[in-house]
This record gives sequence, structure tokens and C-alpha cells, in this order.
Amino acid sequence: MNAKKRRAIFETLQSLNPHPTTELEYTSPFELLIAVLLSAQATDVSVNKAMRRMFPVANTPAKVFALGEEGVAGYIKTIGLYRTKAKNVVATCRILIDQYGGEVPDDREALEALPGVGRKTANVILNTAFGHPTIAVDTHIFRVANRTGLAPGKDVRAVEAALEKAVPDEFRHDAHHWLILHGRYVCKARTPECWHCAIEPLCEYRPKTPPPVL
Repeated sequence: MNAKKRRAIFETLQSLNPHPTTELEYTSPFELLIAVLLSAQATDVSVNKAMRRMFPVANTPAKVFALGEEGVAGYIKTIGLYRTKAKNVVATCRILIDQYGGEVPDDREALEALPGVGRKTANVILNTAFGHPTIAVDTHIFRVANRTGLAPGKDVRAVEAALEKAVPDEFRHDAHHWLILHGRYVCKARTPECWHCAIEPLCEYRPKTPPPVL
């Protein structure tokens, strides 16, 4: 895909959604960190539902740590892998308290050292909480980047590197939000809904899928 097409894709996505953001609900970098930790192999809807119960009770490292693993597990038991996630959440809170004064660090290396935090989670935090132009590649972005021809790659790191080269600077901060939402609601895994896709004329995916027969 040439640079002109790539720019046109992001111009189109921007025109439809000028200020995209995560669908996870949060009011602080710490709340976002916990929500993203919990969202692995789970839906944003399920995480939001659980956090609407937990955050009014505990939304700081000290308060969540005080809940302990069992306390956290009680709030997140409807989320997949909740036992492991509860353990990681409490361990993360301990590190934030002991090493960072209860604050979430604005640093990739420090974030990736937290239990359960990988590169994708760190990229989300750096981008959404701290304004870095990082691109967090999840399954939606991996699929969209490869299917459309926007930034093909054999694995998530390859796609991330390709997107860093392909996305014009002025779109870099919002790029992963647009692509996640596009993959979640339009360019779906089983059947991409090409018949109502705003970037369909620019997309290099073949064959296009026709609208369903009613």
C-alpha cells in the first residue's frame, strides 16, 4: 500500500471519529492500568462492569492492595483468568507503593516490569494516560493491518514496527484507537463488513464481502 492510500485511510477514520479513545472506563492512570491488566482475553464491557463495582471502593494502589487477592478476586470473578489477574493486580499495587510512591510510572521499562504487563499494555498506558504516540497492537489491529494491506507483519511486533513507519506523524497518537474500533465493529474477524466500511475503496483486501441477504 502506498503512502497516499495510508494517509487517506487515517484522514477518513479521523473525519468519522476526531477524538477516539479507549472504551475502558477510567478516571486516573492507575484505574486505566488496572482495567487494561484485566482486559486480557476479556471484553471491555466485562471489565467496565466489574470496575464499576470495585473502583468506588478501591481505586488507588493502597486501597486495592488492602483488598488482597481474595478481595480483588471477589470483584473480578466474572472476568476470565480472574485468579491470576487478582494476583498480578495486588503484586502490581505493591510495586507501585514501594517503588513509585503510589503513582503509575511514565516509562516503558518500568511498566513492563510490573506483573502481567507486557508491551501491548505498556503501549496503551503510555499512549492513553501519558500522551505518547505509541501503537498498541492487539488482535484487532493485527488483523486490520494485515487484511487491509496497511501494515502487514507476521507477528504483533512486526505489525507495530510497520505501523510506526506507515502512520503519518499527525495521526500517530490516535492510530491504534481508530484501528481497534474499526476491527471491533467493522473489519470483524469472521466476516468483515465491507458493505458499510468507510475505507473500503482504499482497502486492498480481496474479495470484498457483500451485504447479507435479508
